[in-house]
Amino acid sequence: MEEMLQVGVITSTHGVRGEVKVFPTTDDPARFKKAQNLILDTGKESLTLTVQSVKFFKQFVILKFEGIDNINDIEKYKKCPLLVKREDAVPLEEDEYFIADLIGLTAVTEDGELLGTLKDVIETGANDVYVIDSGEHGEVLVPAIKECIRSVDIVAGRMTVHLMEGLIS
Repeated sequence: MEEMLQVGVITSTHGVRGEVKVFPTTDDPARFKKAQNLILDTGKESLTLTVQSVKFFKQFVILKFEGIDNINDIEKYKKCPLLVKREDAVPLEEDEYFIADLIGLTAVTEDGELLGTLKDVIETGANDVYVIDSGEHGEVLVPAIKECIRSVDIVAGRMTVHLMEGLIS
């Protein structure tokens, strides 16, 4: 399981006082109001940044970090992901999972037949769709609904899928 979970990506600077525009990659952008520390992954190192202020603008979150008061101090971090430690993540409800934990799960049918490996999750308005890479059927799209996803065992790395008619050809 991933120890760090991505909650956003810095897209650009906002103004000249060190604020950044962040595209949230979390289901709950309001979580930034509760966040004390975020980890900035520069690719070479991880920096712990303390959130000083949070504003919302369209689909973006505008963040100001303590100690960063100039556009030149933050500009170099464009396109860098913002992470939180797993223990600081938003608590999950029953039958909710972090996408990072789902990627790579082995998908099997109710009959125990290997279907493939979950390689992506497409977030739609109604429900998520799991993209399963199947050697036999190619790419299989399975809606993440109780009728199709019978069980998920993150620790065992396995999910059981009910293939409704028309999901595979």
